[in-house]
Amino acid sequence: MEPTAATVAQAHIITPNAARHRWKVLAAGVAANASFSAIFSGIPVTSVVLRTDYQLSNTQLGLALGLLSLGVALGELPWGVLTDRLGDRKVLLAGLLGTVAALWLLVLFGLPGQGANTYRWLCAGLMLAGLLGGSVNGSSGRAIMGWFRDGERGLAMSIRQTAVPLGGGIGALLLPSLAAHAGFGAVYGALIAGCLAGVWLTLLWLREPPPSAQPQQAIRQEHTATPALRNGTVWRLALGTGLLCAPQVALISFGGIFLHDFSHAGLVLISVVMTSVQVGAAVSRIASGRWTDRRGNRRGFLRGCALLSAGLFALLGILALCGAGLAPLALSLAVAGIAVSAWHGVAYTELAVQAGPAQIGTALGLGNSCVFTVFFLSAQAVPALLQWRGWAAVWLAMAVVALAVRPLFPAPGKQ
Repeated sequence: MEPTAATVAQAHIITPNAARHRWKVLAAGVAANASFSAIFSGIPVTSVVLRTDYQLSNTQLGLALGLLSLGVALGELPWGVLTDRLGDRKVLLAGLLGTVAALWLLVLFGLPGQGANTYRWLCAGLMLAGLLGGSVNGSSGRAIMGWFRDGERGLAMSIRQTAVPLGGGIGALLLPSLAAHAGFGAVYGALIAGCLAGVWLTLLWLREPPPSAQPQQAIRQEHTATPALRNGTVWRLALGTGLLCAPQVALISFGGIFLHDFSHAGLVLISVVMTSVQVGAAVSRIASGRWTDRRGNRRGFLRGCALLSAGLFALLGILALCGAGLAPLALSLAVAGIAVSAWHGVAYTELAVQAGPAQIGTALGLGNSCVFTVFFLSAQAVPALLQWRGWAAVWLAMAVVALAVRPLFPAPGKQ
């Protein structure tokens, strides 16, 4: 069925109410993503205390943190398909409330010292939280892409993606000291409160966009787009997005361990460095989204970020190999973490645009499945690399992965 002339004409009109409400939709998406980010980015930052309180080896720690990512990876694509069929509001609410239930199970059965099965409950609870909470990514992305025009989507999606370092930054700032002084019951309780705040804002503001908020290009693409799961460009973008997260998750999950074990940094300094990574990532994501919207150069920007990340992680590996002091290592870690986190909103925007408006949830689900599969595999690979050749091998391997990603991102003007 072709769009009528009246429908196309209507697509150029954005009512004042819709123009104002789109920012509320964006705020709800940011809150939902921040609440989940505080879980999957915040809990790893407690790794020093987590390892001690639960009496874990580095391998056990990597498995527990990796299962959180594996849960997200397994749930993302089904959640994305459901989002396209049922709508973003229903999926977002179901995922957030399910995450609250998973965290409550950890409070009841997975706290340190609760018995021989504590580690199993920890692993199961983290994996379940990831499986259910991963719904926020595709559903909030679909909502935002529906409410914003193409010339604003890079900025809007980048603002949404700042929720990841925002939530992670809050987690990095609060959770380690909370875990050290109040225990993991308080950690899980704080995360539950964050998820419930996301539920409230979703109920208050999130709804389907009116037809007048849909631009003409979106209406036409809905009738012509290749199915997302058969689109080669979508797959390349999804795989590139996933692989470029390997150095990011290695740094977020094990950067604190690196500074503690390699350079004997204290908990306060570790929190400051990891918080600076998250704050810097938030600022750089907004700036990159606005910059690429103005210049229309999303693909070139992604290829440049992969190359820059490769260089910075290579530098970090060389410094570790040379036994550099705490100050240069902490500074290099922070800069590398910001650089490898700056591109997410741009990548998700390009992925959603390539998929077309009717398949945004599916495409974002595919991309996030790749992302969190890599999160899981990276969490297992880092301890093995560490045991094999030490921290220099970890960072140099991440540099090689980042360099290999560059060809996966399509060059400007090519499919």
